[in-house]
Amino acid sequence: MLKSAFWSGIASGMLVGIGGTVYLSCENKVVGAVLFSVALLCICLLGLYLYTGKIGVFMEKPDKKSALALPVGLGGNVIGAALTGVLTALAKPSLIDAAQKACTAKLENGLWRGLIAAVFCGVLMYAAVKTYGAKGTLVGIIFCIPTFILCGFEHSIADVYYFTVASMRGAFDPMRVVFILVAVLGNTLGGWVLPVLARLAKGKEQVS
Repeated sequence: MLKSAFWSGIASGMLVGIGGTVYLSCENKVVGAVLFSVALLCICLLGLYLYTGKIGVFMEKPDKKSALALPVGLGGNVIGAALTGVLTALAKPSLIDAAQKACTAKLENGLWRGLIAAVFCGVLMYAAVKTYGAKGTLVGIIFCIPTFILCGFEHSIADVYYFTVASMRGAFDPMRVVFILVAVLGNTLGGWVLPVLARLAKGKEQVS
């Protein structure tokens, strides 16, 4: 399970990076946000491992194997997104300016705002993955992904991609790593919101 989480995690990170590439490449941000959803569509349809999709599902039924797979899959996601960032920046240098502009705005927004934005991204990621897993429909993905992007919510794996591209020119800023860690925390908390509320609601119904 750990080996699968790692390698499919790399694949998922690459797909998220491709989604980030199309977003940075589009002058029309609505079009870019819609096309970004190709990442999660492929991840879900191919059964790949994406931390921000798995963390909420884990909260529903926690177990030791899934807990061990989470950091391994996250590591794979980071490697895949960072690798895609390096390669796409080399192939399309024009992406670097767009990424630097986006990343500067993220850092200027501050860590606590970034945390809140990441929480709401986590909520939408869980909703997208859950509706696909439970209902077999892609509607949640098609709507939830553009929504979190256009709202400016923070997706930690996408941020790995953006910050990697931005770092291909100029000095490395350690605050970018801090921001990504905060985004991971926010995505984790956000992924827990709906399953925890659902569990509380179910408990109330059983009591009544």
